[in-house]
Amino acid sequence: MDETDSEILRLLEEDCRTPRSELAVMLGIGEDEVRRRVAVLEDEKIIRKYAAVVDREKAGTSIVSAIIELKVSPERDYGYDRIAERISRFPQVRSLRLMTGTYDLQLLVTGKNMQEVSRFVSEHIAPMDRIRETATIIIMKTYKENGNLYFERPEGERLPFSF
Repeated sequence: MDETDSEILRLLEEDCRTPRSELAVMLGIGEDEVRRRVAVLEDEKIIRKYAAVVDREKAGTSIVSAIIELKVSPERDYGYDRIAERISRFPQVRSLRLMTGTYDLQLLVTGKNMQEVSRFVSEHIAPMDRIRETATIIIMKTYKENGNLYFERPEGERLPFSF
């Protein structure tokens, strides 16, 4: 992977629907070369998936999201990997990360309502072997995610400047 591949990845992360012809112009290479490089990145699973960023509030399909933090007893020879693999199989788990700090694992979980999220944690996550403690944080509103803003500022409006 070289700088051109890195730039292709950056541009596709910004907007994966950018036509290959536009990518070619931005990168100063041929469209066929862009297609070839993207195909290689896909084949090597560097590009794992293309996804839509959905504003659920505007779509009227709001869901409840929560950050679940877990203290975990690591397993000999496997560390956190096997418990993380088990947890990642639940469809409610949107992301799962090993973290530094007070807690070991951080999950982003979604459900139809707070009761569904709570039930998922209490019935499926908390009782698992090696889970020592859980902390649930309900996400009340999302302003920005993965570089995408979820609010629109009226044209010409400026934010106050201060130090």
